[in-house]
Amino acid sequence: MFFLILGLILWIIAHWFKRLAPDMRAKMGNPGKGVMAVLIVVSLVLMIIGYRGADFISVWSPPSFMTHINNLAMLIAFWVYGSSAAKGAKAWPAYKTRHPQLLAVKIWAVAHLLVNGDLASIILFGGMLAWAVGSVILINRAEPAWTAPPPAGRATYIRLAVISLVLFSVVAGIHIWLGVSPFSS
Repeated sequence: MFFLILGLILWIIAHWFKRLAPDMRAKMGNPGKGVMAVLIVVSLVLMIIGYRGADFISVWSPPSFMTHINNLAMLIAFWVYGSSAAKGAKAWPAYKTRHPQLLAVKIWAVAHLLVNGDLASIILFGGMLAWAVGSVILINRAEPAWTAPPPAGRATYIRLAVISLVLFSVVAGIHIWLGVSPFSS
């Protein structure tokens, strides 16, 4: 559990450093980007090691139907994250919401909290949810003005649907490979 919590703390520090200590970050210049990238990679490795190695401490038992809600939410999370990827015009909801990638992280975290009732999952997914909420607040305070991008055309939506389905399938396959089936048995 120590590595999981340390990884979360490093993740938050690396992502919020620019907002909470802008002068110090500015002094680091371009090499600072590399330092932050290394911190993010290290934080991910620590979170994965910490989560995979944590003892299973049951806090609650999720009902089995939550698996279906989780899978639908994950498909939506891939869509929402990808909606901001196109250059210029954006797919829904990226032309309606300022932070579609952070919204996708929130959906991902809530979806995983619905199907995982152990302490390590609550720390990991709850921590990532708190980070995403805090990030939106920090960004909006630092940069209050936002201009919505124009909506994208049909081709972008078709591409996004295909990419979302492929990513969902790949991630589901990785979960199965790791021994954690994302589907009801």
